[in-house]
Parts: sequence; C-alpha cells; structure tokens
Amino acid sequence: MIFKKQELSIESGLQNLYKIEKFVEEISDFFNVNNTYFGNILIALTEAVKNAIVHGNKEDIDKKVLVIFESKPSGLTFIVKDEGGGFDSDSIPNPTDLEVVEGRKIKTGLYLIRSLADEVNFKDNGRQIEIQFYISSINYQLAVDRSKALKEYFHTVEIKQKKEE
Repeated sequence: MIFKKQELSIESGLQNLYKIEKFVEEISDFFNVNNTYFGNILIALTEAVKNAIVHGNKEDIDKKVLVIFESKPSGLTFIVKDEGGGFDSDSIPNPTDLEVVEGRKIKTGLYLIRSLADEVNFKDNGRQIEIQFYISSINYQLAVDRSKALKEYFHTVEIKQKKEE
C-alpha cells in the first residue's frame, strides 16, 4: 500500500477512537516513523478527532469526522474535519496561563495538539484543523537524492575495481 494520501471517515462516537490508532500505526510503519514522533502524532490526532466528535459534532452518530493524511516533501500532514458549527480557535485560553484559566474549566486538547505538532492551522471557521509534522527522515526527495548518491558511489567503486583488475 503506497501512502501518498489516505482518508478515514468515522462516526461521531468516542468508541471509534481506536480507529485513529490503527490509522496512525499503519502510516508510521510505512514511513518508519520513530517512537517519539509516533507518540506525538497519535496523541495530537486523537485529541483533534475527540474534539471533532465531542465539540464539533456533539457526538451525533449521524455526523462523520473525516481524517485525511497526506505525505508531503516537508513531512506528514493530517487534516481533521467535522460537520459541526465551528469555533474560534483563538478564543480558547492557554491552560498554562493561570490568570486566564483561574476559576474556569481547563481545556487542554488544543494546547496538546499545538505543543506536539510542528504546525497547526484552523480553516472553515474551525471545522477543520490541519496538523503538520516536519519529519525530514520521510522526505521523499531527500530519499531519492540519497539513493542516487549511493548508486553513483557504488558505480564509481565498481569502475575503480575493474580498472584495478
């Protein structure tokens, strides 16, 4: 299975969160993502999907959460879309700011996502979150360049050995 772009659609029930782990495991295995990045991706994506289910779709099983994965030269990108009314991401206070959160229920999901990902963007009035992980080890062009360099090296060594014979 080649992962350039992959989609997963789930019903808006928390019992479906296990599907996210399987989705991330398959992608991480394919791209040989190390355990640290795997953990960051899994937690950030699980939080985003949980927010989409609970806050976006209000756990309405008739509504779906769509998770889109895309491999880009800069790394791995995940987009989570819900069918809810949206929200203003800037209105969610930073849970580490004690003055702002004192006396309020502390919400840490977006804070976790922003802390674990390399870049986070909200679109469509908050109904879509794009989470990016800049993982240079999976950079396709870098892999192609390294492969060409190795082939050239071994070709040069082969020519040198033939000359010595």
